[in-house]
Amino acid sequence: MTGNDRPAAATAFDAIGAAYEDAFAGSAAHHASLARLLERLAPRSRVLDVGSGTGRPTAAVLAGAGHEVLGIDVSPVMVDLASRRVPGASFRCADIREVPLEEEGFDAVCVYFSLLQMSRAQQAGLVDRLARALRPGGVLVLATVTLDVEDVPAVFMGQEVRVTGFGPEAFAALAASAGLTVEWERRTVFTPDRPGAVPEPQMFLHCVRG
Repeated sequence: MTGNDRPAAATAFDAIGAAYEDAFAGSAAHHASLARLLERLAPRSRVLDVGSGTGRPTAAVLAGAGHEVLGIDVSPVMVDLASRRVPGASFRCADIREVPLEEEGFDAVCVYFSLLQMSRAQQAGLVDRLARALRPGGVLVLATVTLDVEDVPAVFMGQEVRVTGFGPEAFAALAASAGLTVEWERRTVFTPDRPGAVPEPQMFLHCVRG
């Protein structure tokens, strides 16, 4: 995609690049979520990492534990960084909204903070598709910044973006509407490791397909 056809998230995260990892990879809640996921996964599980970024920490932790990880990110800069930093995983540059997903093709799907530049309808539709991509008993990990806003302008790490989010109850309802059961929830406040950063209310959900 080029020009006006290119997703805004691709432009923003191409510019942010490795600085995103520096600011966010130290999140204790993110690492706790990954540790919990590892406890559930059978050896050599197949995992989809949506919005894989630089590959760290999510793909690196999962691939390092011996799982088969496919990362999808809309930013070619991020995909290049991830491919070099996590050679044990596979990465593809694509818009997840346009990627065909195999029914029951994955043991787990991770979506760490990669929904915020989609509309509410797109977020709900994607969660539903990702739920169908899980095998029975599989886990969908969802994490977001719990702000009840819709298509508001914001500056994120120096880049102009538009943000859409949900409050905690409405975000949990996305999982329920997709037929998933929330088995673990954590709410926290995280301040990115970056000068001038402000605290973010965050929510992590581990959701199981029956």
